[in-house]
Amino acid sequence: MEELAALAGARLADGGGADRSIALAAPLGRAGADAVSFLADRRYLADLALTRAGACFVSADQVPSVPQGCLALVTEEPQAAYARAAVRLHRGRRLDPEAPPIHPGATIEAGAVLHHGVVVGPGAQIGRGSEIGANTVVGPGVAIGRDCVIGPNASIGYALIGDRVKIMAGVVVGEAGFGVAVGKGGAMDVPQLGRVIIQDGVSIGACSCIDRGAWDDTVIGENSKIDNLVQIAHNVQLGRNCILAGQVGLSGSVVAGDGAMFGGRAGIADHISIGAGAQVAAAAGVMHDVPAGERWAGAPAKLARQFMRETAWLARAASGRGKGEGT
Repeated sequence: MEELAALAGARLADGGGADRSIALAAPLGRAGADAVSFLADRRYLADLALTRAGACFVSADQVPSVPQGCLALVTEEPQAAYARAAVRLHRGRRLDPEAPPIHPGATIEAGAVLHHGVVVGPGAQIGRGSEIGANTVVGPGVAIGRDCVIGPNASIGYALIGDRVKIMAGVVVGEAGFGVAVGKGGAMDVPQLGRVIIQDGVSIGACSCIDRGAWDDTVIGENSKIDNLVQIAHNVQLGRNCILAGQVGLSGSVVAGDGAMFGGRAGIADHISIGAGAQVAAAAGVMHDVPAGERWAGAPAKLARQFMRETAWLARAASGRGKGEGT
């Protein structure tokens, strides 16, 4: 513990527990006795009180809130300290440049087709009838189901993919989401430790990106259809039969219910909930939760009928002013 505290730029609040062993980094609600966590926002003080973490990075004024059994690691920048600790504790599985392109530790069922230049990492699995396009990389531990079609030049890591999934050319699945902590040394990446789960029958258009979760998984629900150039950030939970047109952007931890639809270039702010069957119009900018079944438009988005009325009123008002100036 003492070594980890020094590495992260923190100190033990009471000097005790220096010999405690920590194996991983985890958020407050998921951390166990062998994990270190952090609190950077007072809104989550209730989570701190209930955490089972073995240690937690906190500011000096939050030390009294740390529960018994959890070591307080005091720092002026808890999230940045957590990021440094996570980098030390979690080393991602990487492809071995000395290994053959198709690693002998991979499992490829009979009937799977791998085109020229495909790389398959150790522990990866590819199901019967699946076709992997040229120059695609399937990272260590990735599981691809049966009867899938993966286009050329795709990159798939930290992912579990169901049956009959279509992933077009240039798609990137499982790269790190956009997590940033700001410390004295400037901005630094917060390690992303989750996976991507893609359920059966999903289609993903060319050059789209689906980020792995920060801790929880990013999930794409069964039979959802995603167009080209779509960005899905970490921890997004997309329901079944959702439809996303080109250039849609879903920020971190967005939750969309079954059958939600997103028009082209719609953008959704982080931690927003989109209800089942809701529709978000093209180019909308959603900053608030959208109830199930409603249709929203505009930026900032609101009920589409309200947006249309306001737009029509503005057009009439502008037209009226123009006529007045000419008389």
